[in-house]
Amino acid sequence: MKILKKTDVILSISLILISVLGFFIVELMKKDGKTVVVKQNNSVVYEGKISEDREIPLKHNTVKIKDGKVFMKCADCKNQICVKSGKISKSGETVVCLPNRVIIEIE
Repeated sequence: MKILKKTDVILSISLILISVLGFFIVELMKKDGKTVVVKQNNSVVYEGKISEDREIPLKHNTVKIKDGKVFMKCADCKNQICVKSGKISKSGETVVCLPNRVIIEIE
């Protein structure tokens, strides 16, 4: 059985701290999104401001924009991952419903 050396422990802790710090820096640098783009089957079905509250009904899904956040309100897919993924509002964030081929992007 190998025993960890003091330098191994210091190196491991340092790498964990750098990773956590890097994650928080990336999160803090994300900008608030201004535009919502909803695509279905690779076609844009809606593009508008994130500040305008509205509900976008699609064939199998319903997208909701409210209070500057966007989320998948409901979907008829089996696993409901898109509904459970929560609200997005920062530039570059997405919600995807693979079974119904729906993508919500924030720009």
